[in-house]
This record gives sequence, C-alpha cells and structure tokens, in this order.
Amino acid sequence: MSTVSLASKTSVFQGSSSTLTQSINPSGASLTRRARLARTVFVASLSVVLVAAFAAQSGAGDQLVASTSYVKVVVPQGATLWSLASAYSQGDVQAMVEAIREANNLKGYDLQAGQKLRIPFEG
Repeated sequence: MSTVSLASKTSVFQGSSSTLTQSINPSGASLTRRARLARTVFVASLSVVLVAAFAAQSGAGDQLVASTSYVKVVVPQGATLWSLASAYSQGDVQAMVEAIREANNLKGYDLQAGQKLRIPFEG
C-alpha cells in the first residue's frame, strides 16, 4: 500500500504569513495603530474639505438677509394689534400683525395700554 498526500487549498490562520492575510493587504506592509488612525483622520478631513468646497460652489449660504429696522411704539389706550399694523403697514396688514407678534415674541393678540412694542419698518 502506498500513501498519497494531497495539498489543501485552505489555509489555517497562523500569523501574518498566511495567504489570507496577503490577499487582504496586497502590498505586504502592515500599518501600526497610529498610522491607521492618521490615515483615517486624513481621509475624514479630506472629505470635509471636499464637501465644503462643493457647498461653496453650489451657492449654499449666499442668501442675504435684509436688516429690518424697528420703530418703538408705546401702545395707546384702546389700540389693537390690527390698528397698529394697519397704521404702519405698506401692504398686507395680516402679515404686519404676524411680523409685530414675531418681533415682540407675543403669544396672543391682546395688547395693554402703555405696553412698549417694536414694529418692523421697511423703508
């Protein structure tokens, strides 16, 4: 009887010299933990720079916000938010009512005599 030995294509993981390790890292160079971290940080920072460049090229953030001037008013007796808005509005009164509410952080529509308000003025 004779014995025949067959070479197996599978390898047992026995350190860094296995064929499996060489197929993952074809250059054969192994990186230290510090080098892998440096590579990761470099790739991440390069990605951030590319995204910022793309955003700048696409015009993100190019909108100019017009500065709004305010007129300070003391609310007279019997005045309503609608009457003040119609006195200072140059168009849509309802939009002016909402602008006054937003500028003064008002929760409702009620005003009190003597209350100080900032009224947006576009002029």
